[in-house]
Amino acid sequence: MMAERKLKWGILGAARVNQRLLPAIMEAPNSQLVAIASRREGAAKAVYEQYASVPHYSKVTFYDDLESLITDANVESIYCPMANEEHAEWAMKAIKAGKHVLIEKPMATSLVDVIKMEFAAKDHGVKVMEGFMYRFHPQHTKLHDMINAGLIGDVLSARASFSFLMQPSRMYRVNRSMTDGGGALWDIGPYAIHALRWCFQHEGQPANPRAVVAHAKLNAHGADMVTSGVLDFGKDAKGRARFGHFDISFERSRKAEYEIIGDKGWIKCHNAWTYGTDVPVISWETDDGKSGEEKLPMSNHFNLEIEHFSDCVLHDLVPLLSFDDAKGNCMAIQAVIESIAVE
Repeated sequence: MMAERKLKWGILGAARVNQRLLPAIMEAPNSQLVAIASRREGAAKAVYEQYASVPHYSKVTFYDDLESLITDANVESIYCPMANEEHAEWAMKAIKAGKHVLIEKPMATSLVDVIKMEFAAKDHGVKVMEGFMYRFHPQHTKLHDMINAGLIGDVLSARASFSFLMQPSRMYRVNRSMTDGGGALWDIGPYAIHALRWCFQHEGQPANPRAVVAHAKLNAHGADMVTSGVLDFGKDAKGRARFGHFDISFERSRKAEYEIIGDKGWIKCHNAWTYGTDVPVISWETDDGKSGEEKLPMSNHFNLEIEHFSDCVLHDLVPLLSFDDAKGNCMAIQAVIESIAVE
């Protein structure tokens, strides 16, 4: 039997997230890492040496500039983990070069840029997806299957809490304002907003809020260290309000959970950022006195994300996360920023 062809990947940048994504590309059965680029001399090779699961230097090309990777004919698909405000610029260059692109969230920091990428991807016939790795973990499918089965009744409220304590080595995340891509809102905020939109999904697609109210603590650069807010998803068919509450912070311990409350009970995902060695846990309780805790098999959502995107390219399939999804998330985040600005 002939082995399946592997998609040839290049990584555009030596960002810290490569700790998880680089080995994921190397371990995926339908993927092959062929190039890494960084603007810092020697950084591409250094990140490979640090994070590669089984180094094969003869199979990977290292570049000290980004353009060389984009024009490398051996590279078919590019993972883009640049700074938030650089995603649109470099993803567009890759798209115009005919490369498929997986863009680390957020896809872009403006709706206009997301729309430009959407049209460019169609013009050049390439796949483009926003990199929300958590969506590929089976625990989320299981949770929503339980909701769709009527466990908690109609979804009326949801709460998402995402945080980690900022370390000195990560201060580059908050050295510029929110309008320039800095702060918690563009870093961990996309997860919280995205999770809430999926909590109120309709016909398998994430919902978009009708209105947003938010408050934030800003640092001297205008970057948010803490932001909390409410997304208004409108009324349901019975006229009941549907609100999503989010809370993100760089000043608190690690937390990545969301909880959904219906008219018959509640259900909770305890760790959306689960590691491959963690046992995922979903707990629930209903008004008739029943409760439970579901422990799922361990799974690596980064590996599953890479396998999914590679499969979409190799077999011309539609990616799970669409441009409409990316546009909805970007609009919601921009609305949060606008709400903060008028405080």
